[in-house]
Amino acid sequence: MISRAGPFSRTRLQRHSVLPGFDLALGFTLLYLGFIVLIPLWAAFLKTFTMSWPAFWSAVTSPRVVASYRLTFGASFAAALVNAGFGLVVAWVLVRYEFAGKRFVDVLVDLPFALPTAVAGIALTALYAGNGWIGQWLARDGIEVSYTPLGVFVALTFIGLPFVVRTVQPVLEDIHLELEEAAATLGANRVQTVVRESRTASGST
Repeated sequence: MISRAGPFSRTRLQRHSVLPGFDLALGFTLLYLGFIVLIPLWAAFLKTFTMSWPAFWSAVTSPRVVASYRLTFGASFAAALVNAGFGLVVAWVLVRYEFAGKRFVDVLVDLPFALPTAVAGIALTALYAGNGWIGQWLARDGIEVSYTPLGVFVALTFIGLPFVVRTVQPVLEDIHLELEEAAATLGANRVQTVVRESRTASGST
């Protein structure tokens, strides 16, 4: 005779057996994240709380720190503007046109995702150094890229382009060509068509 608790016990056993060793794996995960993320953040906040307000203000407004703010936010904003324009063009070409090597270009867009950050940094530094493949041509005109704010801008542009392209692609795919042609016959320009169709696509989802 099967007791009433039998099916429930088997259900619990099946649910538990889907991820064998879940408790141990979760423990290792939390331990790893604690050493890598939580403890350093906790130490940083603890160090900050032990400082007096004048010392804290002096630290965050020192010339070197302010220069780091300017470089970080300035380069990030400039890279975002460039990627917003060129990323839209790349996504438009991948969605709207068929051409030889399209899959290769599509794979190149995801290349920054595949490369580790350290490898990408070393590769960009080698390319844009004074004796690099690209840097040697720029050096003739007195343009230095590696180890300069311009190099930070190039690296941020390289890393950020796939995010823009992969975000815009689904929106462009939802815009039907028939609607674009109808909008063009009614006098709408490209920007109006993309903006209004994007709002319609986002509202329908």
